[in-house]
Amino acid sequence: MKAPAALLEILDLVLPAGCIACGSWIPARSHAGLVCGPCRSRLKPAPWPRCPRCHNPLGTGRAPDGECGECRAWPPCLTYARSAYLLRRPADALVHALKYEGWYELAAEMGRDMARLKLPPEVSAPGSVVVPVPTTVKRVSQRGYNQAELLSRSFSAAVRMPLVEALHRPREGATQVALHPSERRANVRGAFVPKPDLIRSLKGVHAVLVDDVLTTGSTAVAAAAALDEMGVSGVTLVTFARALPFRRTG
Repeated sequence: MKAPAALLEILDLVLPAGCIACGSWIPARSHAGLVCGPCRSRLKPAPWPRCPRCHNPLGTGRAPDGECGECRAWPPCLTYARSAYLLRRPADALVHALKYEGWYELAAEMGRDMARLKLPPEVSAPGSVVVPVPTTVKRVSQRGYNQAELLSRSFSAAVRMPLVEALHRPREGATQVALHPSERRANVRGAFVPKPDLIRSLKGVHAVLVDDVLTTGSTAVAAAAALDEMGVSGVTLVTFARALPFRRTG
């Protein structure tokens, strides 16, 4: 049931809502959620042409042999990667708010955006499952949640695919933010461990691995390796945002 217009006007006066990305006022009657219309219009996907495997814009990272410079070193088990938007304003502000500022409510909107992606045919195969990238108990305690799990729940509900928390991360590594790509790979190598009681249920199925951001792919490679140990037929990474090579730091 819709709230009366007079009540919405009172709410605007007493509890004015601000866009998470830019802070601008969002009228209660607009039903815009946590992100204003102008900011939503500035959320942009990667431009074409893209790598058919990882959807990296080929103008930013093509290897000398014509292959994509971003995913050519990925293991075969990491079959595809897809991202809803580029990691630039305002997408980076939304990712930061979800991950570090306690705005867990954003995950519902962000997950639905990820669900609108056109995914490879393998993903729609019977038995495919959604798997969140796990974090450590310490980080869940600090943040109150795992942002990848919240995104996975929204995404899986929208695409009507079961969610399986197939992996866990027993050890604490350094934060990936300031690490060089080679340091990122070393930091997460062997970080993810399959849950033994779920190995049989994932054998032969395609896993949709969900995370907030794709940067170098180091985290996805490590998680996909653990899923490969469980016998999945392949892994498709789905993230809310993607960092382009020329926009990375460190």
